[in-house]
Amino acid sequence: MPKYWSYVAPTGMARLAVSLIPSEFLPVAEDGTYSGENLQMVKAISAWKGNNRNIVNEANEINNDLEKTTDMVIPSELPVLIFTTKEKNVNKDGKSNITFYQTQLDRISSHKLITLEGHHYLHWTRYKEMSEYVTEFIENYLKDL
Repeated sequence: MPKYWSYVAPTGMARLAVSLIPSEFLPVAEDGTYSGENLQMVKAISAWKGNNRNIVNEANEINNDLEKTTDMVIPSELPVLIFTTKEKNVNKDGKSNITFYQTQLDRISSHKLITLEGHHYLHWTRYKEMSEYVTEFIENYLKDL
């Protein structure tokens, strides 16, 4: 991400963007899911924090962070529940986000991978269903102890 993006928030460009195209910043959810006050707060936070220096630096560090975690593994005794989107994109090696997660979970004794229809922010639209899955996962894990 270019450094000049770090000037978006301080110059007021982020506030302008939020005013002109609020749909790009607000949660994708059914009407009534979020109160008017919640939506105003999301707009304010987006205008204030969107593309500030820290966000730009974080985006620029993604490759370094990925490299640092390449050899890390999840401890096999840790219960893991992962939600992901049903991606239709498969790379040239036949891999997708789902195959990546399956590989990570193979060595874990208590795990579940749940794929849901939706966009990246599944918790905006599938929170009720996700809550049920979490409750079920925890109950089943506790039964097996």
